[in-house]
Amino acid sequence: MCCSHGSLLLFFLFPLYNPFYQSHKNRPNTSVTRPYISVIRADMFSLVLFVSLQTILLAHVHDFDRHLLNTVHKPTFYEGYCDGDPAVYSYHIHLLFWGNNKDHVNSALELREQFIEKFNLQDKKCDISPADPAPGHEMCAFGVDLAPAGPFTTAQYAFFIPPDRLQETSMWMLQHRGVHDVFIHPNSGCAVYDHTKWNTFAGDKWPVDVSVFPPL
Repeated sequence: MCCSHGSLLLFFLFPLYNPFYQSHKNRPNTSVTRPYISVIRADMFSLVLFVSLQTILLAHVHDFDRHLLNTVHKPTFYEGYCDGDPAVYSYHIHLLFWGNNKDHVNSALELREQFIEKFNLQDKKCDISPADPAPGHEMCAFGVDLAPAGPFTTAQYAFFIPPDRLQETSMWMLQHRGVHDVFIHPNSGCAVYDHTKWNTFAGDKWPVDVSVFPPL
């Protein structure tokens, strides 16, 4: 619905305050047809003006909403920000595997499909950068890297996890990882610490190349 109850009320009341409507309403009734035509024209003018005003207002509301989404949740960095207790906006669950071992690749990709089916991510590919904490974004699946990429020194893939889904998703992955290694980290905007101080491994601990991240 594009109009609230208040907007509908405004639509019906607006002609009563329209000067064109008032002028014709107070004019002596010299004919039967002309006053009604004038009132109809006044109502049409009111409708056009009302729609125009509402379109402008809705545009400003949408701009304000986009402004909030782009600003209110992003961390405001200051000196020492990452040395305090920054907010955690989301998590990544990575599965790390041997990209030069065919059996490992096949089982890792099979596990990815199982995770996607388990948590209904078939049509939810991540449309965000892995570097984006993306507060409020829904769970989604990133692509597969069959060779080292970014900070990771082996093949891997990842899932974007909202905070309220971390427990169920991480537990499932830990229970089903098999021979592979799991790397879980928060997304606070402090990428170096997210991947080195506040992370956790299950299985072998792989080195992470944090030189790809901006310095703190």
